[in-house]
Amino acid sequence: MIQLTRLNHAPLVLNSDLIEHMEVTPDTVVTLTTGQKIVVLESAEEVVERIIRFRKSILAGVGECPLRKQDVQQAFGKAGAPDDIDG
Repeated sequence: MIQLTRLNHAPLVLNSDLIEHMEVTPDTVVTLTTGQKIVVLESAEEVVERIIRFRKSILAGVGECPLRKQDVQQAFGKAGAPDDIDG
């Protein structure tokens, strides 16, 4: 989710996964996959930067396994623990 500002200065929190495309006319018009169009104060570049920042924050912890091999073995038995879990 990213926060944007409508032309009337009302804040808007938008699911960035729903953005289909943007146009600069000179206002920034965000078109959603639903067909809805939203005009915002932010530039297209700023919207893209906010999307990138949001997605980076989501992906920051990907690849880290909070489970240790011994925890999985204890919960599921020795046969249930994959070999690639750090221990």
